[in-house]
Amino acid sequence: MITASSQDGTYPRPQLVRGAHLSLDRRCGFAYDDDDRGRAEGWHRRTEVFDRSIQLPFAPESAESGIGETGYHPVVWYRIPVSTGDLQEAGWDEQGTRLLLHFGAVDYRAEVWVDGLHVGVHEGGQTAFSVDITEALAEGAGEHVIVVRAEDDPLDATLPRGKQDWKEEPHGIWYYRTTGIWRTVWLEAVPQLHVTSLAWTPDLAQYSVRMELELSHRHPGAEVDVALSYRGEPLARLQVPSEQQTVIADIPINSLRNGQLQHEYSWSPEHPRLIDAAVTVRGDGEASDVVASYLGLRSVGTAHGRFLLNEHPVYLRSVLEQGYWPGSHFTAPSPAALREEAELIRDLGFNALRIHQKVEDPRFLYWCDRLGLLVWGETAGAYEFNALAVQRLTTEWVEIVRQYRSHPSIVTWVPFNESWGIQHGSHDPAQRAYAVGLTNLTRALDPSRPVISNDGWEHTDSDVWTIHDYEADGEVLRKRYGSRETLAEMIRGIGPAGRRLWLGAQDAPALQSLGSDEPIMLTEFGGVSFVTSEVPEDSWGYSTASDAADFEARLGAILQAVHASEHLSGFCYTQLTDTHQETNGLCDAQRRPKLPIETLAGLVRGAR
Repeated sequence: MITASSQDGTYPRPQLVRGAHLSLDRRCGFAYDDDDRGRAEGWHRRTEVFDRSIQLPFAPESAESGIGETGYHPVVWYRIPVSTGDLQEAGWDEQGTRLLLHFGAVDYRAEVWVDGLHVGVHEGGQTAFSVDITEALAEGAGEHVIVVRAEDDPLDATLPRGKQDWKEEPHGIWYYRTTGIWRTVWLEAVPQLHVTSLAWTPDLAQYSVRMELELSHRHPGAEVDVALSYRGEPLARLQVPSEQQTVIADIPINSLRNGQLQHEYSWSPEHPRLIDAAVTVRGDGEASDVVASYLGLRSVGTAHGRFLLNEHPVYLRSVLEQGYWPGSHFTAPSPAALREEAELIRDLGFNALRIHQKVEDPRFLYWCDRLGLLVWGETAGAYEFNALAVQRLTTEWVEIVRQYRSHPSIVTWVPFNESWGIQHGSHDPAQRAYAVGLTNLTRALDPSRPVISNDGWEHTDSDVWTIHDYEADGEVLRKRYGSRETLAEMIRGIGPAGRRLWLGAQDAPALQSLGSDEPIMLTEFGGVSFVTSEVPEDSWGYSTASDAADFEARLGAILQAVHASEHLSGFCYTQLTDTHQETNGLCDAQRRPKLPIETLAGLVRGAR
């Protein structure tokens, strides 16, 4: 049996692990369809139109794809041949098993054909999806063909785009677009009755864990057996009859009842303990599906102006993570790079990060789970407000929360950032209603985590007050965040970016209640530009250092000011790495720290 908590980080779905699978991250046929003729001309049955090859899973805009064309291409096609040997390697034996085709993410709308038959459609560029292709496989064929059509209009502002530029070349804070497949593609054979999704919600106060499991279909008489363990030590076991397709069960963990022992099993940045779960589904008395998973026993909340982890205050030292690499863009160059990224963040002295305007590969979240990093779950925002934009982001956001909610590292949800897609919320009731509605929908989907309605400013209903402030003068920051009176005046009025901080239905908090419940955090600041080699013509930051000594002095001034505030419960420094024209990283684009890593870690921890 696989131990999910100690996997090597290459399996594409780390919290629902089976044995056999086959990665399709390889070279395959590729074609642009700028005139959108492919459907009408039946490209899903043709070979000669695929006049290029691409290296999966990289987007065609990236150099790693082997194409590297960054212009406007709204429709692209892929042709992926699969041999019978590939199917066998994926575990398919044609004897009662099903064959699933998985996509980590395709931006934005994907259609899939197998051997000429249409098998599925998915909308949403940030989330994973699967299709059962068993019935589409042509009998007796020595080779099978998967064809994917991906559509991603580069000028459609209702799409959740995040940092993908609508202009042809990157400008300001935006980067090259990501079109089509940009996460791993893989095949997996499964039994007829199998687990399709699995989620965990710990409840330390009730000494239990809730399991929510979806089966492929309803099977009267089926039984689910779940066993929890820590480092080989059994913690709990439960057998649950399944009369429905959805199985929900609370699993008691008696060891947690001893309050002196509870900390020996709980998850935290200092001790990121992971609990293993073995789940077996039995149908008609026989084992049908066996999967491995893991979870973390921890609670998250807010009280008395502090952010709580396991009922104890924790100060968040966070960094803005764009998740962008020079050669591969939003796709990590390798699974190993995801581990290296998490280790770099930890080694720089941070205990938290904001994954900014994207949803990261779940294998990166696995390393955050394993290394003890606290993550703010965000998504790519749209730029326009209308009914279609609301529908698109809401649908995708529900998928995101459901797919990622079992990661113990994720401690907050952030559906909006800096009013992207709700730019006129200060005077448009519909846009405010959208922000409030999506915030409350998030709480309904996952009541176990705080929600920030709109990170940075124009909060409507947030569990954490978050402020973005790129003031470069440490003394100004010290005065601004060192006084309750100054902070209260700012929250009730106009913030550092010239936007109101509060748009809620009730009045902004009075001075006496400020910080009494919701924590206050500075969730974007810094952004000091420093280039260690030749300065690119279009490089920029929120302030600029002339040399390494100046860079260290500027960082020290603002970080010391933030650490000095007794009213802040955490911060998020902008940013981890240089990204395109943004040269305001603590590291360059190749992940090389701009100062000795011990120096940077000392500044981040407030020790220098």
